[in-house]
Amino acid sequence: MALPSLAGTADLAARGIDVTNTERVAAFLAAASSEVRSAAGSPITRTDYTADIPAIGQSELTLPAQPIRSVAWVLLDGEPVTDWRLVNGSLWRQRGWGHPHCPRVVTVSANGGLDEVPADVVDLVCSLVGLALANAEDGGYSSRGDLTQLRIDDYSEGYNSSASGRLAGVIELPDATRKRLRARFGGSVAMVRFR
Repeated sequence: MALPSLAGTADLAARGIDVTNTERVAAFLAAASSEVRSAAGSPITRTDYTADIPAIGQSELTLPAQPIRSVAWVLLDGEPVTDWRLVNGSLWRQRGWGHPHCPRVVTVSANGGLDEVPADVVDLVCSLVGLALANAEDGGYSSRGDLTQLRIDDYSEGYNSSASGRLAGVIELPDATRKRLRARFGGSVAMVRFR
């Protein structure tokens, strides 16, 4: 099941972004929302999900998609466990979640996330969509995306040649933004599946 976009056409229009090409706008809203959720390590919005969380001996596991509304079931390496407690968005288990030298996988089925998308996240998604729309209009999807400098007099172009500084696509967040989103919304989740 696809999650709803983190921003809508009304949010784009409020920022002066042309929304007349509805197919392109919908595609960019979905892509930008997916990029932000991936960076955050959380669906951000309220949903049912299943998460696989690596555990190495700790007693507390912080769950993604805060705030947590409910936990339906918990598996430890595929086996059901019931001796856990949900406290402030974390699963606690007195005996811990595994041996300190042998990683285990805790699978959790839960419901969590925010009822309303924070304004700064809406703005981030709108910025990504606005950039993608502008690039699409200017043919940016068919040109190099690593242009860093353009001089007109005695024509000159400069490109970023380092792999670490190059973006793979228009809708891609810089590392600093990814880290900020992960710190704000994410946890140590290996994989989250939405239902």
